[in-house]
Amino acid sequence: MSYSLIPKTLSLSSSSPLPFPDKTSPPFLKSSLNSTPNRPTIVPSIKASLSTSQPPILESSKSDLAGQLRVEILSESLPFIQKFRGKTIVVKYGGAAMKSPDLQASVINDLVLLSCVGLRPVFVHGGGPEINLWLGRFGLEPNFLNGLRVTDHSTMEIVTMVLVGKVNKHLVSLINKAGATAVGLSGMDGRLLTARPNPNSAQLGFVGDVARVDPTILRPLIDNNHIPVIASVASDETGQSYNINADTVAGELAASLGAEKLILLTDVAGILENRDDPSSLVKQIDIKGVKKMEGEGKIGGGMIPKVNCCVRSLSQGVRTASIIDGRLPHSLLLEILTDEGAGTMITG
Repeated sequence: MSYSLIPKTLSLSSSSPLPFPDKTSPPFLKSSLNSTPNRPTIVPSIKASLSTSQPPILESSKSDLAGQLRVEILSESLPFIQKFRGKTIVVKYGGAAMKSPDLQASVINDLVLLSCVGLRPVFVHGGGPEINLWLGRFGLEPNFLNGLRVTDHSTMEIVTMVLVGKVNKHLVSLINKAGATAVGLSGMDGRLLTARPNPNSAQLGFVGDVARVDPTILRPLIDNNHIPVIASVASDETGQSYNINADTVAGELAASLGAEKLILLTDVAGILENRDDPSSLVKQIDIKGVKKMEGEGKIGGGMIPKVNCCVRSLSQGVRTASIIDGRLPHSLLLEILTDEGAGTMITG
């Protein structure tokens, strides 16, 4: 029998192991955290770890050891739980973590676990692949300009239908099933977000920016330990709907809520010193360092709007912003409950 510290689907039962390794963990946990970011698993099974250095042990001894390791890992996570307990964190969900069922389960269970130990998460999502699927079913071709979806009237109807009516409610259902209480919203609800046309609206159509945030509707939900799940569409003053980049929505919400942390789940390891070298991950950087890297051309492509979103939220009072690897199982827990993290943390 093999015991693993990080199962594919994390259970919140008392008998399940919890993945909170950090730099003070036993040696075999340390070595796993120093591995490359793209490894599919983070921590090897206890059996495999022990077999290289110790003789075979009885099944009952294995069970006792597994239980002891769970207790040690929980104990080591205590300082991180104390640091973030009662604090609001805004998580933008998308990319590979949304497309893979296993990674989706990992993110949802991480979110619920963080809520259970006293953090106050707000979950913001897009849904690009699902939108493309439904556009295809209606015989429409997806069209992008500088990374933004060109959104005519027909496309906007499908975007609203998919994000608000399908993806949002699916995520709410998964969170509720995992043991928390989620409430699905869009930017239209309670005037949470007021949109304005993007400066390139002549080419992009109904693609918008955030003109104003009113978090009044969110505060009682957060105070009552509910998890708001927010689709990134909103209306302008006239009632016209707009498709808004989910990173932008997450950043503006984090600023308006005075969040402790903004986390963007992505399909890359984080900010890289060398964009062609995945091992050149920058673990921590401040705004000045980010601007320097941008000036040197080290940050480009789709990373530019993500970095700018983080910088803007930091300038409005968010304590830290992280761009983390959503392809990594339990990346949320690694980012919040360990010193190692799961990507790049940007500070003010």
